[in-house]
Amino acid sequence: MIEVKKSENESSLSLLRRFNRRIQQSGVLQRARDLQFKKRPESALKKKKKAIKKQKTKRRMDYLWKLGKIEKKGNE
Repeated sequence: MIEVKKSENESSLSLLRRFNRRIQQSGVLQRARDLQFKKRPESALKKKKKAIKKQKTKRRMDYLWKLGKIEKKGNE
């Protein structure tokens, strides 16, 4: 629980800003959102299809690079 008390010469707006900053720094909202929008783990079939698609894309890019139609990105 996060608690913020107003000092004598502090405006309500600055109190609210201080409270919001404390909430963000504590990570309470982030944890709540993570729980609210929890993703289920990827299925084995989906992982397999993703890997196959990645291999096909890599082969296609290598082929186009050898033809000189695209430039290879990265260190090469």
